[in-house]
Amino acid sequence: MLHPRLTRSLRRVALIASLALALAACRSGDVLTVSTPPAGTMPTTGVMAAVQERGQSELVLDASTGRILWQENANELRYPASLTKLMTLYLLFEAVESGRLNLDSPLTVSAEAASRPPARLGLPAGTSITVREAATALAVRSANDVAVVVAEGVAGSEEAFARQMNARARAIGMSRTHFVNASGLPDEGQISTARDMALLALQLRTRFPAYQNFFTLKEFRFNGRRYEATNKLLGKVPGVDGLKTGYIRASGFHLVATAQRGNKRLIAVVMGGETGRARDARVEELLETWF
Repeated sequence: MLHPRLTRSLRRVALIASLALALAACRSGDVLTVSTPPAGTMPTTGVMAAVQERGQSELVLDASTGRILWQENANELRYPASLTKLMTLYLLFEAVESGRLNLDSPLTVSAEAASRPPARLGLPAGTSITVREAATALAVRSANDVAVVVAEGVAGSEEAFARQMNARARAIGMSRTHFVNASGLPDEGQISTARDMALLALQLRTRFPAYQNFFTLKEFRFNGRRYEATNKLLGKVPGVDGLKTGYIRASGFHLVATAQRGNKRLIAVVMGGETGRARDARVEELLETWF
């Protein structure tokens, strides 16, 4: 007999998979679904020259049907920056759902994790943080040190965790994504697309509804300090309830936003904004247009 948690997870995967046929090409009106890409479609370091460092990639998805309402350059390769942490959280939630961890499980901070540059919580090596605190820090603060703590806690090392990230990306149909680290810190081998990030956001919302509250937080407190959410659309744009920002110099400003008004839920992705303010304004414009 299947474990109840596993049964629920399989049902959620089946729900996404039943939305429509596999995505043939990313155009407005297409349907985004879970599908395993054929061999040879995963990007390699040989295509790094194709990464777009200028201009924007955009996609708006109806999360109920999987239908793409709007897209522009949605299959262009980009450096995902901290959008990477959506997959880090995905694997963390998966570990909790499977029973390998629970929200109160302690995760030990290694010297490697403690050495990561900002954004960070500044965790000293040898201390610990709970899974609940780690998920909050990733979703709200986008903490790079915590991303490594999670990677090591789930897989033993960040390298092993990256292999799990890529296996999961391939399993859900992220056909132009490759992960090297858990945080999104700069690496030429770390690439994705707006289309793939929309699919990951859809999976996160559908498979793990119990953990969506992490993405709605506008702030949190840890060790006496207050941290504000990097997603400035929370509480500003009606219906917005997630999900994740990202930025490195080579990528520009990213945002994957989720929002619900009435019975309609949208996922909007903008990658490569010139400024955080311009990115936020464009996501808001896309949501207003398609709601």
